[in-house]
Amino acid sequence: MNHELTAVPLARASSNAFSGASGDPAVSGAWWRDAVIYQVYVRSFADSDGDGVGDLRGVRERLPHLARLGVDAVWLTPFYVSPQADGGYDVADYRAVDPLFGDLADADDLVRAAHALGLRVIVDVVPNHTSEAHPWFREALAGVPGARERYLFRPGRGADGELPPNDWESVFGGPAWTRVPDGDWYLHLFAPEQPDLDWEHPEVAAEFESVLRFWLDLGVDGFRVDVAHGMVKAPGLPDIGRGAQATLIGTEPLPFFDQDGVHAIHRSWRRLLDSYGDGRIGVAEAWAPTSERLALYVRPDELHQAFNFRFLNCPWDPAAMRTVIDESLAATASVGAPTTWVLSNHDVVRHVTRYGGGARGLARARAAALLMLALPGSAYVYQGEELGLPEVTELPDAARQDPAFRRGRRGAGAGADGADGAGAVGAAGAEAASADGAGAVEAEGQDGLRDGCRVPLPWSGAEAPYGFGPGGSWLPQPADWAGLSVAAQTGDPHSTLELYRAALELRRAMPGLGAPESGQGGCREEWPGAGAGPAVFARGMRWRPAPDGVLLFTRPGFACTLNTRPAAVELPSPGRPVLSSAPVETDGRTVRLPPDSCTWWAM
Repeated sequence: MNHELTAVPLARASSNAFSGASGDPAVSGAWWRDAVIYQVYVRSFADSDGDGVGDLRGVRERLPHLARLGVDAVWLTPFYVSPQADGGYDVADYRAVDPLFGDLADADDLVRAAHALGLRVIVDVVPNHTSEAHPWFREALAGVPGARERYLFRPGRGADGELPPNDWESVFGGPAWTRVPDGDWYLHLFAPEQPDLDWEHPEVAAEFESVLRFWLDLGVDGFRVDVAHGMVKAPGLPDIGRGAQATLIGTEPLPFFDQDGVHAIHRSWRRLLDSYGDGRIGVAEAWAPTSERLALYVRPDELHQAFNFRFLNCPWDPAAMRTVIDESLAATASVGAPTTWVLSNHDVVRHVTRYGGGARGLARARAAALLMLALPGSAYVYQGEELGLPEVTELPDAARQDPAFRRGRRGAGAGADGADGAGAVGAAGAEAASADGAGAVEAEGQDGLRDGCRVPLPWSGAEAPYGFGPGGSWLPQPADWAGLSVAAQTGDPHSTLELYRAALELRRAMPGLGAPESGQGGCREEWPGAGAGPAVFARGMRWRPAPDGVLLFTRPGFACTLNTRPAAVELPSPGRPVLSSAPVETDGRTVRLPPDSCTWWAM
């Protein structure tokens, strides 16, 4: 069977509308526990005005695509007033829309249009740092009394203060400190244009509470908290004592990330979100050295979700995948929170390319998508992955806008303004880190090649810009993307787009998918049969014995098989096949799983 032979009548029984006849999100309960959330990188989604840059009106006009895809919510990357030193993650005004993307009326129209289609809207909030163009930082540089206390200004070391205050490195390479003309230094864990705030200052907390209320009152349904692990630094800002610090993010304790003090901030934000009483949520973009540390961000009185980057970084290896899945489920179950799953985002090499590129990479990416959507909890889809887009690795240097790429090109030596050179994107996919904290890194800083996953989407047509907009695109699109467009894939039962549509319909229609019932988990059981070993039963999910290279798990009324091997594998049929990433041969008793494939089964 092929993936077009799904139980469409069954899937049609559900839609992505808000619960309740009124369509009011207030009556929908804990919708986030099994939500599929679609990330829109605004500048690359759709352009309405012909300037080559995506905008809010373009997003609004393309919302029907997301409704038809079957997602529950849209997460928008920053569209606030910004000099765009780091793609909008350097915010100069948190309450205004940058003219590049529209205005506040466009934001209001987008939220209302999304709600009318049954889609919630989550927006980025960037609390770790501001732009250097923010009024507060301008006051700090101008010497306004008390203004520097909102940031982390410190005197330098050395006889004349000529050395940075400590040995911290920017995620983008080079020192995390920049000296101002009067001799003081300020901290920027990312670009020099992104000075870190001091969350010990009461004005900072008060300002961000006001910002959150502003957008909640406009109607947004929640926030993705950028660098949620970074707002609090260790007392005294101690040295780390070693270089290549960006490679340690998410693997070892660091004095500038994942400090216990961040949790008080998140608890205060949870109280604010709950005060609205209608399912508003907070999502932590947080890196922590262990799954247990990450789970602290989603305790009952903190944020609702936290990104699970371990799944994204997992290699195409069944043992590694199972370990990550088990540990992720166990960690979040310990605090009663849902697990999240993600394969790509705007900071990492697209997973088609990470999994090897070409036909093999696409096959694995399709299989990984079905695996992700079959797991308990919530899933995130990055724009274009539903089209099977690969990473664009041949962008000209002149077109690139990643700040780490520009820093790397200013000088090979490490200095206050220079970073070691950028790493290369290989087939294995060296993930990039960023000002919103995602990914593993190469050299001393991130590799500076994130633009390859940010190339504007192809919507229709035989040549660039493929319906992206009437005036070209800010990054050049490949000449061979016509067949990957939304229009080209719509209606093709073999396309990746129709695979995603079918999977999201079935995910809603099959009772065993989505969020597990509360109270499930915490026991072990045996699968009947010779040689069966213990299988972890985590939140309604049971691992079953399977041949080498194959993962098999069940949920109520449902089974999922993943064949990671380069050859077909035969095994007893787990049930009736309802969806597969590649054609499956079965006689009802046995099944032949294609290489690099995932299949869903009704039991």
